[in-house]
Amino acid sequence: MGFFKMLKEDIGVVFDQDPAARTYIEVILTYSGLHAIWSHRLAHAFYNYKFYFIARVISQLSRFFTGIEIHPGAKIGKRFFIDHGMGVVIGETCEIGDNVTIFQGVTLGGTGKEKGKRHPTIKNNALIATGAKVLGSIMIGESSKVGAGSVVLHDVPDHSTVVGIPGRIVIQNGERVRRDLDHHKLPDPISELLKEMDSEIREMRDELDQLKGVKSNGNTRV
Repeated sequence: MGFFKMLKEDIGVVFDQDPAARTYIEVILTYSGLHAIWSHRLAHAFYNYKFYFIARVISQLSRFFTGIEIHPGAKIGKRFFIDHGMGVVIGETCEIGDNVTIFQGVTLGGTGKEKGKRHPTIKNNALIATGAKVLGSIMIGESSKVGAGSVVLHDVPDHSTVVGIPGRIVIQNGERVRRDLDHHKLPDPISELLKEMDSEIREMRDELDQLKGVKSNGNTRV
């Protein structure tokens, strides 16, 4: 794919994903996520030609102006969208497929000083919600979602939804997950567990009340 065609696609995905986008001029001049992606594509080209210093300079300048840190070695596919990208960090050996969306505060990082492939692989159509941390050489499956604030340390199958700390798979139905921005509506397994505990406590209280009633009636007999 031609370089300019890819840039055009980067603009197009902003209009597809962000209802606040109005005009091409506005998007080109004011969207920091788009600026970070374009800077990365340039830095990555220098990185591939082993001009590592120039690549890192471009990366750091982009970080300074956008608040988004993408290592020039990271491989990023087509139509990648960063929404409100402040605080996003993408590591050197990270691989991101096509049509991936991530939100502010996301970290695609490593877990230590290991060498080689040490950052996540994000497959096509995945969504990583606000503040999520995906750590280590793991894979987020195609069309999967990672909920806001989650910490994911293990592979996530295709068509799954993961939430919580540590991340738990809460949806895996084999069907394509709809790519939308409603990441705040993902299920919360901790909340569901607390609701179950509350229900069990209420049942135990009812049983105790019944036992007290039986005992009280027994004591009043003549």
